[in-house]
Amino acid sequence: MRRHFHKMHGLGNDFVIVDAREQPFDVTPSLARAIADRRTGVGCDQLIVLEPSTAADLKMRIWNRDGGEVESCGNATRCVVQLTGAKTIDSDGGLLSGENLGADVEVSIREPLFGWEDIPLAYAMDTAALPMAWDGLEHPMALNVGNPHLVFFVPDAREVSLQDLGPRIENDPAFPERINVNVATYVNDRLELRTFERGAGETLACGTGACASAVAAIVTKRGSRSACAEAPRMSSKASSTWMRCNERRDRHPRLPPQLRGKRDGRPLRTRR
Repeated sequence: MRRHFHKMHGLGNDFVIVDAREQPFDVTPSLARAIADRRTGVGCDQLIVLEPSTAADLKMRIWNRDGGEVESCGNATRCVVQLTGAKTIDSDGGLLSGENLGADVEVSIREPLFGWEDIPLAYAMDTAALPMAWDGLEHPMALNVGNPHLVFFVPDAREVSLQDLGPRIENDPAFPERINVNVATYVNDRLELRTFERGAGETLACGTGACASAVAAIVTKRGSRSACAEAPRMSSKASSTWMRCNERRDRHPRLPPQLRGKRDGRPLRTRR
């Protein structure tokens, strides 16, 4: 089977995008893993498949590097908006909207949810500061911005052993659908952020992680309604804005960072 695909990235968070709106593309976990493999496949953090939708301009489905299908991805949404011109995108994480501003692409993701059952957690806990700790990382905020996130505020995000702690936290039984792990240092309206994505590991950037961390900074009164997130591994920046419902009716976090580039891929050969 041969399929045309696009290889794109937002701030280093990279994707293989297959447009299946006219010709269906059946994805299995093993196929997603094969495509995402950086040695023997195309290589990516996530596989993105575009399908028809009756609720929006198109439907976006997302598979992580480990073959698991997930609900939402901020940087992938930005790439899809730039690639297709779509203004509304249906996803398992809710209805997304975006605008192509030329060099920049701005997207709005779903309104954040803070209920323990919305994350989801295995049992009721205070999501503003979970009574949990892993080797010095403690009391994270849990929230869902289309997919589930934990946000730890730490003195220096660069010093956290995320490669060791990330898998342990992601797969903790407290998180029945696993969870994305963010460590953030907030100084002068700037977030230095690292994200360990469930099913993908630490990525160079994470759009929903930037939104979740900005929202967490606002809720915990560490920051204002707008924050700039910096990914130290990429030396790149992404801004995220969220206004509380008593400030503005729009309660959907917005992610307006610049896309760093795209390229068309060669025909993809796969085996069933």
